[in-house]
Amino acid sequence: MPEFLDLLPPNIALDRFLERIQIQLKPEQIEVRSAQGRVAYEDIQAPHALPSFPRSTVDGYAVIAGDTHGASDSLPIYLNLIGEVRMGSSADFSLSPSQCGLIHTGGMLPQGADAVVMLENTQVAHPGEIEILRAVAVGENVIKVGEDVHEGEVVLPGGSLLRAPEIGGLLALGITHLQVTKQPKIAIISSGDEVIPPAADIEPGQVRDINSYTLSALVERVGAIPVSYGIIPDDEDSLREATSRALDECDMVVITAGSSASSRDLTAQVIDSLGEPGVISHGVNVRPGKPTILAACMTKGSMFAKPVIGLPGNPVSALVIAILFVEPVIDFLHGLRTPRIRSLIKAKTTINLASRAGREDWVPVKLIPEGDGYSADPIFGKSNLIFTLTRADGLLHIPPQVTGLNAGEMAEVMLLN
Repeated sequence: MPEFLDLLPPNIALDRFLERIQIQLKPEQIEVRSAQGRVAYEDIQAPHALPSFPRSTVDGYAVIAGDTHGASDSLPIYLNLIGEVRMGSSADFSLSPSQCGLIHTGGMLPQGADAVVMLENTQVAHPGEIEILRAVAVGENVIKVGEDVHEGEVVLPGGSLLRAPEIGGLLALGITHLQVTKQPKIAIISSGDEVIPPAADIEPGQVRDINSYTLSALVERVGAIPVSYGIIPDDEDSLREATSRALDECDMVVITAGSSASSRDLTAQVIDSLGEPGVISHGVNVRPGKPTILAACMTKGSMFAKPVIGLPGNPVSALVIAILFVEPVIDFLHGLRTPRIRSLIKAKTTINLASRAGREDWVPVKLIPEGDGYSADPIFGKSNLIFTLTRADGLLHIPPQVTGLNAGEMAEVMLLN
C-alpha cells in the first residue's frame, strides 16, 4: 500500500485515479421529458429537417425579393395583397411577380415567396395594395428548411448531458423517448465510534452524522443514486464487511472516516484488502482534505475495478473533496464525454490569503456585489464546522504555484450551487 500522505496535486491524483477505473455502460429507455440531468447512451439523429418548412421570423408580408429592389420611404413600391397565411397551415395561394401575402411570425412562406418585409416597413396604400418602404434580400427574415438541423444529422452525441435545451430540441423533432445510461449507485458509509444518527440524543464526545446526508444530496445533484450503508464503528471486521457488501451492490463506494489518524489508517487498510489494485493514492496536496484516499477494487466475479474514495471525516473537508473528486468520478461512471462545467466567477479578494507553494487551497468565501463584479470575503473556520459552508457562496481557489494572494487581487471562485 502506498505510504500515508504521498501527496499528489489534485488534478494529477484524479487523472491517475480515472486511469485505473473501468466501466461498462448500461442503457435504459426513458421519456425525454424526464431526462433532465441524464446522459445520452448513443448518438441521436434527426428524423427530419428542422424546420421542416420555410418560416417567417417576423410579422409582415411575404414577397418576391426582386420586387422590392429600390424601395424606400420616398419611393415606395406597390404590391398587390392576395391573401393571408393562416398559422398552423400552409398558404392556399402562391405568389407571382408584384404580389405579396400577409404573414405572421412562424408562418409558412407561400409558394413563390423568398423573403419577408417587416410590418413596420410597410403601410396600406389602398385596400388590397401594400406600400413597401424598404427593400429586402433573398432569404431575409426567413428561416430556411433545415437551417437548424438537417435530416440524419447527429443532434445529440452519445455521452452528452441532457439539459433543458436538449430536451426541447428532441421534442421539437418528435423524439419522445431515448436511451440513457443507467444511473450509477453510489454507496455511502460513515465510520467512527463517535458518530451517531441525527435523530439520536447526543452525549459528550459524540457527533451527529452529517456527511451521509450532505454527500447523498451531492450525489443526487449530479444524477446518481445514493445508497446509505449506515454508520460503521472503528472496527476492521465491521468496516470490511460493510465495504465489501457495498462494492458488490453498487458502482462506487464513498467512505467518510473518523478524524483520528488511526481511523484513517484503518480505512486505508480495509480498502486495500478488498481487491486489486487497491489504494492508488493516500493523500492529496489540497487544503482542506489532505488525507483523501483514492482506490479501485476488483471484487470476486467482477471484470472491472470499482472506484472507492475515502473522505476525511470533517464535514467541510468531506464536501470539498467530494466536489473535487466524487463528482468527476460520477460523471465518468455516467459515460459523460466531457467534464461537467463548473460554475466559476472572478472575484476580488478582500484580505491577504496565505498559502504554501505546491498546495492547492480552497477557501470558503462570501460574495459581495461590488460595481460590475464581486469581492470575495473569506469565511474562516475549522474543517469540522459545517456552518462555515452554509454561510459561503463559493470556494476561492488558490493555485499550487503561488504562495498566497494579496488583498485586491482577482481570484477564481467556484460557486456552491
